Amino acid sequence: MTERFDPFLLEILWNRLIAIVDEAAATLVRTSFSTVVRESYDFSCVLTDRAGNSLAQASASIPSFIGTLPKTVRHFIARFPVETMRPGDIFITNDPWLGTGHLPDVNVAKPIFRGDEVVAFAASVAHAPDIGGRVRAPDAREVFEEGLRIPEMKLYDAGVPNAGLLELLRANVRVPDQVIGDLEAQLAALAVAERRLLALMDEHGLKDTEELAATIHARSEQTMRQAIAALPDGEYRNELQTDGLAVPVVVRMTLTVAGDSIAIDFTGSSDQVDRAINVVPNYRDAYTGYPLKCALAPRIPNNEGIWRPITITAPPGSIVNPLYPAACGSRVLVGHYLTTLVLGALARALPARVIAATGSPVWCVNLAGQSRRATRFAAMFFINGGMGGSGRRDGPSATSFPSNVSNTPVEIMETVAPIRVLEKRLLPDSGGPGTFRGGLAQRLRFQSLSPKPLTVSFLAERTKFPATGLFGGRDGAVGGVKIAEQAVDPKATHIVPPGAVIEMTTPGGGGFGDARKRDPERARADGEAGYVSAASRPAPARTGARASGARRPASGRRASAAAPGTARASSSRTRRRSR
Repeated sequence: MTERFDPFLLEILWNRLIAIVDEAAATLVRTSFSTVVRESYDFSCVLTDRAGNSLAQASASIPSFIGTLPKTVRHFIARFPVETMRPGDIFITNDPWLGTGHLPDVNVAKPIFRGDEVVAFAASVAHAPDIGGRVRAPDAREVFEEGLRIPEMKLYDAGVPNAGLLELLRANVRVPDQVIGDLEAQLAALAVAERRLLALMDEHGLKDTEELAATIHARSEQTMRQAIAALPDGEYRNELQTDGLAVPVVVRMTLTVAGDSIAIDFTGSSDQVDRAINVVPNYRDAYTGYPLKCALAPRIPNNEGIWRPITITAPPGSIVNPLYPAACGSRVLVGHYLTTLVLGALARALPARVIAATGSPVWCVNLAGQSRRATRFAAMFFINGGMGGSGRRDGPSATSFPSNVSNTPVEIMETVAPIRVLEKRLLPDSGGPGTFRGGLAQRLRFQSLSPKPLTVSFLAERTKFPATGLFGGRDGAVGGVKIAEQAVDPKATHIVPPGAVIEMTTPGGGGFGDARKRDPERARADGEAGYVSAASRPAPARTGARASGARRPASGRRASAAAPGTARASSSRTRRRSR
């Protein structure tokens, strides 16, 4: 620790860095074209030091991008050494193994010069509304089917745009104006971050960011190591099953605490598959490290120092370390389970800092076809399940976790796609009962108004294995997808005729603790709100009854059915801040 940054100045500078990326994020949202960014917040903005180590991340960013985007910047640096960079350079890639794990996420980074020297990087990643290829679905067999793949290259060379790349991108996507518009919004965000960082450096007389970065990283690493050291040394094991394909996918994890460091190994997990649910290392590491940060150092803003005490490994060719050219466009269908896996492993050591399993991975529907105006359209809408309960509160309903994308508002759905929403509501009895119950699922029903058949695919999980309860809490309800009143395979791509009705029922979150010990006032409020029916309310615990012990959140076998009834409409925008 240098004497230059006393605690007060360090706090000011640190918060200014976060404010800079928050302003960049606001610029991206306000200038974006697609609902994926503007309404669902599927993006991130970061600042890194000269070496590509993260300094600050926007508060509203997707948690996975905490771990992936700085690594992407370091890939750019390896391909284009800092000494060769020029003012006005901007780099781009969407390569899954270099970026976030699938092609729709477009990564851009800009070196920030002070005089003749690169002092930092501004970077952004955003989920494009389309990237060509097949409509995003789990049934792709190779990455080549999933869209246009952009290697590490220059989008701008010394301020001159790569016109050929932009023309190629425009020619290979279904909604070129939206795709290019969002890309330009990302570049606007980088420009804001650059201006604000240079102004901050001028104000405080900073020649570069190296000293400040070293101080921030050291403080964060020290805090994380202290939190890890407070855990009992040893191995914490956990495993679970996902719905998978014809057979479930198994993910096994051994978390080893040794002093002030953690090592996580996924040996024993299923092999990679010839479908698009494989999880590349960048994405795996992000959603494995994120729950550790939440449980151990929740108050420290995200930066590189937090991750230094953590190592993560997996056998090559496994579902969480696939070999090229594995398909990985729907990697959330396995990757989002990793957070539940880690929290479940830590439950006996940190019972007050974990939650029961969530009705995730995030659910969404992808639509492509002809609008009522006879123009091409492509759209993606998010619809979230319930979060797991914790030792302090009920799980939030219809809320994405571990990602934090928003539910797409009904008004936006009907504006950008030829559909009419018939129903959107919370489902009573879908949250797992517990001392603190799981969050409720939601049901979305909509009708196609397109004059032509639509191509429709889903990202949907927990249709077979429910979100499990913890410490005696019960499982949440499973989800399901129907087209024209018939249950369908959510991992397949479907051609939907005009007028057909699509129904999506998301999973509920698992309960936490013995339901018989639930506060009577909470139980009464649930009944009045229509969240829980009278028939499903557990009897109060008898005096002297004991709660059951912690149960490993593995596959789960009990799924309480979503009972019919009227419930309040779910909020169209549920989003949490991620720092």
